[in-house]
Amino acid sequence: MSARTTPTNIFQIDERMLGVDWEDGHRCAYPVRFLRLACTCAGCVHEWTGEKILAENSVPPDVHPLDVETVGRYGVRIHWSDGHSTGIYTFDHLRALCEKAELERKS
Repeated sequence: MSARTTPTNIFQIDERMLGVDWEDGHRCAYPVRFLRLACTCAGCVHEWTGEKILAENSVPPDVHPLDVETVGRYGVRIHWSDGHSTGIYTFDHLRALCEKAELERKS
């Protein structure tokens, strides 16, 4: 894992935004519903085909993180207000989502 994909701080900006400071100095702000919809666990994405099986309309508009915990040295698990907590967001995945999150915020 490179410094580019190592977070130094993960924090709640407000009820709708989660922030990550990265070791290379970059800061990302993620809309929390966007992150919930980006979960890649087996309950959200078909394990064999990679097809997204999470129905967007099944995620409440006001979904938010209840807790964020690190998983080893490679990711975080987010416990969501909709009861979901099986997904692990690898640091590489979170960083890759950064640009998409910026576009999401602008739309």
